[in-house]
Amino acid sequence: MPQYSTFQPKSYRPRMTPYWYLERWHYLRFMVRELSCVFVAYFAVVMLVQIWAISGGATRYAHFQTWMHNPRILILNAISFLVIAFHAVTWFALVPRVFVRHLLGSGIRDSAAMIPNYAAWFVASVIVAAFILRLF
Repeated sequence: MPQYSTFQPKSYRPRMTPYWYLERWHYLRFMVRELSCVFVAYFAVVMLVQIWAISGGATRYAHFQTWMHNPRILILNAISFLVIAFHAVTWFALVPRVFVRHLLGSGIRDSAAMIPNYAAWFVASVIVAAFILRLF
């Protein structure tokens, strides 16, 4: 612990509550986006369990499907979907801030940096929907 003389001011440390992120909307949005990694991990584990169930045969996959039809799991999946969609939208909004936005010596607008991400997301969603609906 350093000793302070009468002429040496102490450093200023503002008091912060443990709930500092509730004070402003953009702090809360940041914390929710960071917390969404838990739901991303949950979906990754579910996908790995599904692959494991498929590799185990029809009986194991039937047990997996029965587990997935549990109302608690359905509610958890719906909440997870909403949180991960929020994560994706906020991540796409960050894209213009994190990479160089110069094309041929001039800057480009934020929307021009975000549109390719939303387009790729839309195309991937259409492809997945086509497989689910058995159009392919």
